[in-house]
Amino acid sequence: MSVAPGTAELVRRVNLARMLVVVHRDGPISRAALTAELGLNRSTIGALTAELARLGLVTETAGAPEGRIGRPSPVITARADVVAVAVNPEVDAVTLAAVGLDRRVHARRRALTTALITPQELASLIAETIEDWRAGPLAATTVIGVGVAVPGLVEPAAGLVVHAPHLRWTNAPLAELVTAATGTPTTVGNDASYGAHAEYLFGAARGVADVIYLNGGASGIGGGLVVGGALVGGARGLAGEFGHNPAIFEDAADRRSGEHAALEDEVSRHRLIASLGLPGADDAELRAAVHGAANPAARAELRRQRRILASAVASAVNVLDPAVVVLGGFLAPLVESDVDEFAEAVARQTISAACPLVRTAELGDDRLLVGAAETAFADLLADPVPVMTGSGAPMTDSAAASSATSATR
Repeated sequence: MSVAPGTAELVRRVNLARMLVVVHRDGPISRAALTAELGLNRSTIGALTAELARLGLVTETAGAPEGRIGRPSPVITARADVVAVAVNPEVDAVTLAAVGLDRRVHARRRALTTALITPQELASLIAETIEDWRAGPLAATTVIGVGVAVPGLVEPAAGLVVHAPHLRWTNAPLAELVTAATGTPTTVGNDASYGAHAEYLFGAARGVADVIYLNGGASGIGGGLVVGGALVGGARGLAGEFGHNPAIFEDAADRRSGEHAALEDEVSRHRLIASLGLPGADDAELRAAVHGAANPAARAELRRQRRILASAVASAVNVLDPAVVVLGGFLAPLVESDVDEFAEAVARQTISAACPLVRTAELGDDRLLVGAAETAFADLLADPVPVMTGSGAPMTDSAAASSATSATR
């Protein structure tokens, strides 16, 4: 049963959701700023603040003086002890993190794997980690949900991993498995799409309406697109799968993987690690090794991969005309090692002979985890009352749509 449209209760619930979204995404924020942002009067903001505090979602503290006459406006902050558990399975490791409603990462675990993990094994690992954390860093928290960022094709509404080729998963009911193992609502989505969403909301693409995001991981290169301020999934959820496109070479001598090589065959984390002489590395270790590379063969491989990546980015720019290109994962240090060379290589191959603004992922190693956590928080942000009380009817679809529209203004 839904909350009846056109009622005071519906208006209250919509405004609670709008305010929580702003505090979560923009906070800490003063009552005065919330009044201006939401277009509500001060007494309404005060009542909403009290309700969200009662639900255990925000805290209110005295504000700092702002050079104006009168008392400083109180500051509203999202609670750190309301958390989502974010998970990113890869071919060589599983990364888990507890992300607070205040957007800070409060706990992290990287579990190395010697063989490809199965969906059932992943569900057990998540359950085991949550249980361990409940006796430690999550002892005094409320776990809202689990979000899993998967390198593959996913049907988010069904929680189904249709095909994750590098993990060798097909039609895996991952959300169902994780929910059964943890007793916690679970969302599942494509890792690069989560990264694009996180960078658009909180990172290098914040406030930019047209964005190309490329993510480089152990499983290859994925991506996400924001067009006109909307995250684009495509008819089958495959939009942004740049890694499977044929590699483009300015110089035929750069080819290493045969005539039909895909981008991710040539621009490869594995090749990069091998050229640096590392047995393995996480993102931070790889970044340090790339920036410190002195071996001529390693530096040559860096330049080769940059040239091929530049051709791929230029091709995408010619089609989509973004304002910003964001690069995450191992692609970030690859470009950081010579940004000017990369920008020039892109510009040579674009229609306008100019390169859009190229940025590396501002959220760094947290980008996929923050994106996964955001989907786990989605129901809470859309209508906090039933999630936090376990009672109360959900809002109507139109009310939820109103809340979502306000959240992306």
